[in-house]
Amino acid sequence: MSEVSLVLTGGFALLLVLGVPFAVALGLCTLAALLVADIDLMVLPQMMLGGTQSFSLLAIPFFMLAGEIMTRGGLSQRIINVADVLVRHLRGGLGHVTILAAAIFAAISGSAPATTAAVGSILIPAMVERGFSKPFATALAVSAGVLGPIIPPSIAAVIWAVIAETSIAQLFVAGVVPGLLMISGFMAITWWYAKRHNIPAQPRAGWNEIAAAFKQGIWALLAPLLVLGGIYTGVFTPTEAGVVSCFYAIVVGVFIERRIRLGDLGGIIISAARTSGMIMFIIAASSGFGWLIAQERLAVRAAEFLVTGISEPWMVLIVLNVAIVIACAVMDEIAIMVILGPMFIAIAQRIGMDPIQFGTIIVTNVAMGMAIPPIGYCLFVGMAISKLSLGAISKAIWPLLVVMFIVLGLVSFVPAISLALPTWLYR
Repeated sequence: MSEVSLVLTGGFALLLVLGVPFAVALGLCTLAALLVADIDLMVLPQMMLGGTQSFSLLAIPFFMLAGEIMTRGGLSQRIINVADVLVRHLRGGLGHVTILAAAIFAAISGSAPATTAAVGSILIPAMVERGFSKPFATALAVSAGVLGPIIPPSIAAVIWAVIAETSIAQLFVAGVVPGLLMISGFMAITWWYAKRHNIPAQPRAGWNEIAAAFKQGIWALLAPLLVLGGIYTGVFTPTEAGVVSCFYAIVVGVFIERRIRLGDLGGIIISAARTSGMIMFIIAASSGFGWLIAQERLAVRAAEFLVTGISEPWMVLIVLNVAIVIACAVMDEIAIMVILGPMFIAIAQRIGMDPIQFGTIIVTNVAMGMAIPPIGYCLFVGMAISKLSLGAISKAIWPLLVVMFIVLGLVSFVPAISLALPTWLYR
């Protein structure tokens, strides 16, 4: 292994162990490797700038801003009210409400932490009052947040589509069936938990109550229909859909619902910009790092090492999924996609996998990483809301993680789950 390769791999691992932030560790290792290779240091800012110049990446800050505006405008509560009248009569009703509300909010924000925060802050205390233990209620909200990157629109899908140079719209559609499977699994676990702990069902909502909830929540429900309908019918691109969703959120929040003042928009934009800036900084820092990895052929060699001696594609997929899950447990999900993306793509090409199916596998993996201990982002959001320890939530979340792994297995080994809808709509 060359000196440059040692700096990139060993140096990066050392900085992570020391607790250096991912983006900073990437930048420092890239800088050190350029010095060792005697390459002009101006390459680093050029690569960082070039890595963020994709037009498709504009979708990230716009979707983040739309989700922030809708949360501040009270639309998350309207979504919860709609979910409540639809499924509260099932055993463990509020648990099902949490899952359904998260699914609807996921179709607006595309973000797992945002979905967990919007739904969990309201429903975790409510579930505890209805007989759920606080650890399970928190674990359910955390797991429901995982739907954010799977159900379209998805920020993770945008990032991977840019890295792999594949269709964002098709990758969006490919997440629909896996998302529905995950929702079904979560609801089955919730029903089992409620039956085991004798949590009673709530009275079924009457037609008048259902009609009133839909009337109050109509503007929130129209948001995903407008955005996704526009993408799938070709009226606008996923990036343009982010702009449309922001404009829609502002109109509804300021002029229709009137829960946001024009003067509040500045603070909301700053909050969304902070989160978007963190994501873009990781992507920028990863660009120079990734360029050096490509120059050293580390991704290709790593892919060859990972699958050496494995001839069957299904065995390669198992090894790959295990490797990604382990990485997601200890690394930032965006960094995983950007840094290890070339290696993943090389493996997919070697086994001849459809790029949309493979992209769905990657997105499902990184979505699960948001809930896998010890560093899943949604776990920390749940901890902040419930004031519970990481250990308490981790013990309660394992049945829901089993559901996630089953869905991941289906996505990996049953191509129709991720390819049927894109094939029907686009091919």
